[in-house]
Order: sequence, then structure tokens, then C-alpha cells
Amino acid sequence: MTSKDKDFIVFGAPDIRQEEIDEVVDSLKSGWIGTGPKVARFESDFAKYKNVDRNQVTAVNSGTAALHLALLAADIGPGDEVITTAMTFCATVNAIIHSGATPVLADIEISTGNIDPNDIEHRITSRTRAILPVHYAGLPCNMSAIMDIAERHNLTVIEDCAHAIEAEYKGQKCGTIGDFGCFSFYVTKNITTAEGGMVISRKVEHANKIKTLSLHGMSHDAWRRFSDSGYKHYFVTAAGFKYNMTDLQASLGIHQLTRIEKSLIRRKVICRTYLKALSNLPINLPTIEQYNVKHAYHLFPIQITEQCPISRDTLLNELNNHGIGTGVHYLSIPSHPYYRTRFSWTEEEFPNARTHGNTTLSIPLSAKLSETEVERTISTLSRVIRKT
Repeated sequence: MTSKDKDFIVFGAPDIRQEEIDEVVDSLKSGWIGTGPKVARFESDFAKYKNVDRNQVTAVNSGTAALHLALLAADIGPGDEVITTAMTFCATVNAIIHSGATPVLADIEISTGNIDPNDIEHRITSRTRAILPVHYAGLPCNMSAIMDIAERHNLTVIEDCAHAIEAEYKGQKCGTIGDFGCFSFYVTKNITTAEGGMVISRKVEHANKIKTLSLHGMSHDAWRRFSDSGYKHYFVTAAGFKYNMTDLQASLGIHQLTRIEKSLIRRKVICRTYLKALSNLPINLPTIEQYNVKHAYHLFPIQITEQCPISRDTLLNELNNHGIGTGVHYLSIPSHPYYRTRFSWTEEEFPNARTHGNTTLSIPLSAKLSETEVERTISTLSRVIRKT
């Protein structure tokens, strides 16, 4: 069986409905398919959802762009060090590299997959300028400890909220706790614009800088230049990038955002079903219930234990052969040849990240999953493990 078969359960299937389709068609008919009024509307709606001022929010074309721009807005560059987690997607580290700074890895808490604040402390040097925590799988990091470290050492905090759009820590929305919050709307994320991202900046001057850098360094974006109020000359004030979101992307996001809490409830139900049904298997289940936080329920990673009769990679292949889509989130950053070669990192330096990266896999989680697909995932996983 392959992922092309109609009965294959896609790992993170997007929940696209007629409202999104109609909005995209409306954009096509309007002629505004680049950066236009729907991007502005999506930014405004996102700001309301996050309880921040509209002027603090900038839509961009990816979560990676969001991270890169946040680092540049914070004036982080060559000679600086940024501490981040050894358990993340490569984009987190690449954004630091592209800013000109040097990434410094910290190990994770094995129970949560999140960066370990104690290890952050050990990695700080005179060149450290920022901490870049990742709210892994939708569970907020220990932001009290991280913000305390940042305050004592005068460090910028850039939250990677790619997994954590809905997440909250002690009543505060993730992405609004640090100096910057960076979000991804990639196809598998909790809401999607196919590709896309967003930056929340604590300071409006940082948001203004990000908006300028996101569109070639121009002083006005394209749709304002050609608005009904007449042509406005633009001036290039910085060597910027082509990181802007389009109205076609925002057309999806506008309606995805209206359903965000309903979708979260559905994923929460699925996670609790998994927890109950899989509790008797020789696997470790993720932490999804934790005091004083709101989980975003983005991933459901399971960890193969020593008692499990099947290896992680064998289980991945077996589930795929039975029509169950899976993911690996993630191999540890030092597991990848490029980073080992460039920074001389070894997996042994980050034992928790190494263990997590070598023994976990994520099973299907999406608001689009039907009850039948959830039950089939559970029964197939149980059958494959017990059969061996």
C-alpha cells in the first residue's frame, strides 16, 4: 500500500473546507493574488486571536522566514550566539545560520521534548545574545525559567511557535511571552495557508522593521502602492527579502483561523483517545496534560521502549505498509551530517535529544481524522507491535 491509495491515512491531513475554496476563488476573480487586503485582514484577525495590537503582527511566506526576520529585527548577526534546542526541525537552526549568528544547542527534557532550561544556563557565554525555544508538539516550554534566564543575562527571547498556535503558558498566549513569536502555517500545521508564517513582535518598531525587510526593504508594500487612494512612491530603505505572504495564502488562513478552537477540541479528543487505548503497549506516550498550560495538540509522538519487540524504524515501515501515515519529529540536530561537519557537534553531547530522535515516531493527528481512521490507527499499531 502507498500514500496514493485512497484508504491511506495521511499523517497530518489539512482540513480544507468550502469556505476556503470560495475565498481563494474570490481572490482569483478580484485580481488581488499577491500581497493585498486579505493579508491585512488575516494579520488583523490573528492579532485579535493573540490579544496583541494589529501593528505588532506581520504575515510572511513561511515559519522559517518568520524566524529569520525576528533574528534580524533583534540585530543579531555575525559574532553572536543563539541558544536553541537540539530537538527541532532544521529550519530553526538554519534561520540562525542565515542571520550570520552561531547556533548553540541545548539538550531537552526527556519527559516533554522541550529545551531544558538548566542546560541553557550551561551554554551561555559572553557572545550569547538570544534564546530560541521551540514549543515541541504543542506543549509550551518552561517559559518562567527561560524568561528568568533571559532577564538575568539580558538576552532576547524568540519563541518558535510552529507547533503551538493555540498554546498558552500560565494564561499567556505562546508567542507573546518573549520578544518575538514565530508561527508556521505549513500544510501539516494546526491551521494552514499551504505555506506561510507570522511574526508577533513585542515592540512595534521591530514589527515595522520586519514588515520592511519582508518585502525587498521597500517602505510600502505592493497593495498600498496601487490602492484606490492613488499611487504612492516607495523607497528602498534596506536590503530586504522576498518573504511576503500572498492573498491566495491568506484566503485559506482567514477561514482556518475561525475554526481554530473547534479544531483544537477535536485534536484534543483524539489525543485522549490515543492515551487511553495505547496505555497497555510497551511504548512511552507523550505529555499532553500539564498544570497551568494549554496544549496545542499538534503532534502525538510515541516512544519505543526497551521492552518493545520492534524497532522504531521497523515500526515506521510496518505502519506505512498497512496504510498508516507517520512522521519522525525529529532526528536530533547533531544527527545530520551538515551540522556535525560544520559545528563539530556529536549526538553524545545531547543524550536526551539523541534518545528521543532515535526512538520516537508520530502517529496521525488532524482535525480531519474520522473516528474510523482513529480506531484503525489504534488497532493497526497495537496489532503490529503485538504480532512481533
